[in-house]
Amino acid sequence: MTARLKALSVHLFTATGAVLSMLAMLAAADEKWSMMLLWLVVALAVDGIDGPLARHYQVKTYWPTYDGVTLDLIIDYLTYVFIPAFALFQSGLLPGWTGWCAIIVITYASALYFVDTRMKTKDNSFAGFPACWNMVVIVFFAITPNFYLMLAIIMVLAGTMFTNLKFIHPVRTERWRWLSLPMALAWVGFAGRAAWVDFAPGEIAHWGLVVTSLYLLLAGVVQELFPERR
Repeated sequence: MTARLKALSVHLFTATGAVLSMLAMLAAADEKWSMMLLWLVVALAVDGIDGPLARHYQVKTYWPTYDGVTLDLIIDYLTYVFIPAFALFQSGLLPGWTGWCAIIVITYASALYFVDTRMKTKDNSFAGFPACWNMVVIVFFAITPNFYLMLAIIMVLAGTMFTNLKFIHPVRTERWRWLSLPMALAWVGFAGRAAWVDFAPGEIAHWGLVVTSLYLLLAGVVQELFPERR
């Protein structure tokens, strides 16, 4: 296979995320939450793989007519933001005014974040919470905390999107990658398991989700508190 065809194949692989987002949306419309979240987990796995593939096969050089960054952002907004926000509202996890408040804040703040040219830091981390609402919603479905607590978490995370607080990218942030990448893979496994068993009470995967999510949320802040010694 030529270099151009390999680059095109990466773009085609990325575009499967659009299909996965539609499958997730159809499941959400039927209120099949476990199936919706399984599709979102698969979409997250695709998103985690396509970036390294794009860099390896130099898609900007060998197939520049497709803008992989734009394609990725379109799919990410659907799978990271739009569908998870719909699920929160439609599922009743956030009743009444709390649901309306959550979907307005999530969709509006995330749209602004996605076009912010300062979202990436020098070490390839994110400046502010990177709008990974799919990960947040899966944890909410798994442990179903009080709806006021869920709303408070949403407001805090949305607020950090407009700060310089650091959030790691488990693949591209080099510092602690030996730990961050296994944590991210474990999160995918726990999320898939929790959705597969329809979030059955007492499932150990739920607490695995909590532990790995807390690491992925807080590792960047800890790195800022304890900078590397040169």
